[in-house]
Amino acid sequence: MFIDSHCHLDRIDLTPFQNDFANFMADAKAQQIDQMLCIGIDLEAWPDMVELVSPYDSVYLSVGVHPNVTEGEEPSVERLLALADTPKVIAIGETGLDYFRSEGDLDWQHQRFKRHIEVAKMTGKPLIIHTREAGQDSLDVLAKEGADQVGGIIHCFTEDWAYAEYALDLGFYISFSGIVTFKNAKQIQEVATKVPAERFLIETDSPYLAPVPHRGKPNYPTYVRHVAEYLAQLRETSVDDIAQQSSENFHRLFPTTAK
Repeated sequence: MFIDSHCHLDRIDLTPFQNDFANFMADAKAQQIDQMLCIGIDLEAWPDMVELVSPYDSVYLSVGVHPNVTEGEEPSVERLLALADTPKVIAIGETGLDYFRSEGDLDWQHQRFKRHIEVAKMTGKPLIIHTREAGQDSLDVLAKEGADQVGGIIHCFTEDWAYAEYALDLGFYISFSGIVTFKNAKQIQEVATKVPAERFLIETDSPYLAPVPHRGKPNYPTYVRHVAEYLAQLRETSVDDIAQQSSENFHRLFPTTAK
């Protein structure tokens, strides 16, 4: 019933599931989490992440190196292309710009971002975009580098409506995380009421950014239901409608995931 369009399954706390990933997956299925997109953020964890999710048809992968990662292997176009051929990989990223956690000359961040866009265009796989305190620069790079050829997702959306309109024009979908449920997230909540029905997604970004009523605690893909419930209130519709529409949108962006 629900699709979590952005989570980090290799990093969630499995303590409530007897430290057994299979138990977690069984619980997710029981709570109607039909599919999940597990996001890559570095190359060192990649082999273990692939091994973890490979037995599960309901889990897909993205490959990329997060803009804040400063240690480990720097991704070349050739390396990303090779990994993008991995079964289950349907997207490139997460990638983008982050000026909140990184300081100084960030040309390296821009160059990494551009390489991911190049790989996305070469493979035809959509992009997963992370942007924090770098809103306009992120959009400028996407536009200049021709990211509209593949589109993708502005994940964990935290910008305003003008930003959303620009991203939509570039062919990107807007994904709402648990942040939309926070009391001080008025700007994001406004965007959530305006995004066209065919262009929004829902996510958890678990194990981070748990939605109300779990804010401040470890996050899980099963909590995507709370995001859907809050969006249903904002958009004055039913939870079932949010679940169905966001799932249809996900399958439109990633056709190979349609059952």
